[in-house]
Amino acid sequence: MSLPRPTPPTPTVEHRLYLREEELDQAVDLLFAAARRFWRAAEGPLAAHNLGPAHYRALAAVRRRAPVTVGALRAHLDVTKQSLARVLNEIEAAGLIGRAADPRDRRARLIGLTAAGAEAERAATAALRERLAHVFRAVGAEAVSGARAVLAALAEDAP
Repeated sequence: MSLPRPTPPTPTVEHRLYLREEELDQAVDLLFAAARRFWRAAEGPLAAHNLGPAHYRALAAVRRRAPVTVGALRAHLDVTKQSLARVLNEIEAAGLIGRAADPRDRRARLIGLTAAGAEAERAATAALRERLAHVFRAVGAEAVSGARAVLAALAEDAP
């Protein structure tokens, strides 16, 4: 007696379609549009200091890691020395960060937020959190979990 061979599952329409060129192109467009809209939420708090997304990323990273060396900040943000130097000079000129010698290594400089920097970062973060909370509530837990998985995979170093 011969047992029937199992039939491989048929891919769902969604599974077959999401790798088509037009679907991938649409995903690229959606990522760019989402990034623009996401950062637009923080424009108000950042505009008061003539800052943009790169400045916010630096401020947020400094808040989460302070005091942090320039080298550690550069590695975390994965930016060039020149880009980071420009951003740090601009936010330092705005009075939002301060630099001091690292007592363990006199060649290194430690960066921390000033009171004004902490307030600017806090206001921008609140606006971004509010935008995310609104969207997360609208799409539901399953979609949030899927979005986090996609974003985490995009953030990895793999091609």
